[in-house]
Amino acid sequence: MTFKNKEFTAIIGPSGSGKSTLLSLIGTLDEPTDGIITYDHEQIQMKNKNKIADFRFQEIGFIFQQFHLLPTLTAIENVLTPLFTRKVPYDKLERAIEVLKQVGLQDKHHSLPSQLSGGQQQRVAIARAIVHKPSWLLADEPTGNLDTRTGEQIFALLKELNEKEQCSVLFVTHDTALAAKANRIISMKDGMVISDK
Repeated sequence: MTFKNKEFTAIIGPSGSGKSTLLSLIGTLDEPTDGIITYDHEQIQMKNKNKIADFRFQEIGFIFQQFHLLPTLTAIENVLTPLFTRKVPYDKLERAIEVLKQVGLQDKHHSLPSQLSGGQQQRVAIARAIVHKPSWLLADEPTGNLDTRTGEQIFALLKELNEKEQCSVLFVTHDTALAAKANRIISMKDGMVISDK
């Protein structure tokens, strides 16, 4: 399979079909038992762990169904977590403020996750994922815990990031209506890709 820059791809299939595993492989969280994964013709798995971690930080943003926000940190502190141990060529706090505004949470900087709705928590998670301007956003059922209307808003936000920020999006979902709005739909079953349209 080949994924191209700036694509918005939906990945669908029943539970256990391998969708999340595929994202983990692409995002370098897991290693393939067979075959190879390359980025720009370079085999990432051949690098050492530190180089792989650097690559992941530079290129990949992860968004999960479970928001994985730290409950004792405010929204802005959660957004800053990927940058805590990194040297970056920009002001970290300014960038965190910028991405919270981008996801429509400019008035929630100091709110704890428990003070936010599910949709707002997912927006914080998206802000955290895009804080370092990744080339790829890997979204593993990001609307799965949300009501239909909020799920559509989150999907629209990802579409906007794809179009305005030019980041590629791989969007795992069970929602066929949302998947139909993607540029490309990959269907999986039993660990195999069964169609790619």
